[in-house]
Amino acid sequence: MSTGERTFAFRDWRSSPPSTLHSVNQRYLEWKSGYAAANLIVVGSKPGAGAILLAGNDYLSLARHPKIVQAIADCLHNTHSDVLMSTVYVQHLDVQQRYEAAMAAYLGSEAAVLCQSGWSANDGLIQVLADEDTPVYIDLGAHASLWQGIHSAGATARPFRHNDPASLSALTRRYGPGLIAADAVYSTTGDVCPLCDFIDIAERQGCLILLDESHAVGVRGPCGAGLAAELGLADRVSFRTVSLSKAFVGRGGIVAGPSQLLEYFRFVARPSVFSSAVLLHEIAAFSAALEIIREDDWRRQALRRKSDHLRQGLLAAGWPIANNDAPIIALIGGAEEVTVRMRDALEARNVFGAVFCAPSTPKNRSLVRLTANATVPESDLNQVIDACAAARQEAGLA
Repeated sequence: MSTGERTFAFRDWRSSPPSTLHSVNQRYLEWKSGYAAANLIVVGSKPGAGAILLAGNDYLSLARHPKIVQAIADCLHNTHSDVLMSTVYVQHLDVQQRYEAAMAAYLGSEAAVLCQSGWSANDGLIQVLADEDTPVYIDLGAHASLWQGIHSAGATARPFRHNDPASLSALTRRYGPGLIAADAVYSTTGDVCPLCDFIDIAERQGCLILLDESHAVGVRGPCGAGLAAELGLADRVSFRTVSLSKAFVGRGGIVAGPSQLLEYFRFVARPSVFSSAVLLHEIAAFSAALEIIREDDWRRQALRRKSDHLRQGLLAAGWPIANNDAPIIALIGGAEEVTVRMRDALEARNVFGAVFCAPSTPKNRSLVRLTANATVPESDLNQVIDACAAARQEAGLA
């Protein structure tokens, strides 16, 4: 191609963009508009001195636990190399093997695999389990990582109504055996999965079931082993996944299930093959956190008391919230402008929750999520209840 031809091509591109470029530009403009709206809703004022923060997922208040901090420090001081490579090359690491075996025993599973995040656990597992011929029956409220896994696998999503066994049953009868995907506890609303019903449907229709226990492990069940363990159903759930960025206060994920399939997962799931492994000091932190979570039952008891206190106070103040036992409480504003008013009213009273809007929630179903933790003082919870009562009035929801 001559210089003139290259110049002509460049000028032609600038003066008359091809349809594909137009499509990209259009998507960018749509994204920019959506980003601006989401940024307006989610980002409020900056927490100041004395702020009450109920926005995170550190349910058991372990983020700065001295045993975890010491485990990290010891590992960094005593380890002279690290695992800056793909996970397929680190299967020989004793520290990782010990942690995976401990997590499998903790969850009551045959095996467990450590992943880089809860997202990669869900995304990678569905890639391994499903293909274009597999119907994946997914709760409409399920985490985005489960939906991404369906997309990555090229499978067909068959969404069913949130927490609705009848809807799920009808779909499985129509489309046949496949994979059922749901959350144990839903991250924005705190709804708890009707797991017994879902397992009955899975077994009746010949389906596997994948349960994301990210917001249940550490919080529910014996020693915090999760919802499936709490209900005595661990051996009837095909696969469980866990994000370690909640009760385990780190950055990683777990897939628990049959050992033979999980060995296949290690060498086939794309996040496992093409992303670097979890670092040794992070594994040390997870091991220390597991020990604390198993032993400190008082943290779960305290969390339950604090959650109940907050929930009952909000119900008395007129908030139509779910009357369950999860530490996640959703104050639903609905329309985004209503949630903005609610957020501003709370933050003016030094109370900070997590604001969710589309695409994290359905459109016009935005909310402020409050998350209790084991060590928040009761006096703070009373201040939160009073602030929420005022915010309900100021947002026009009373």
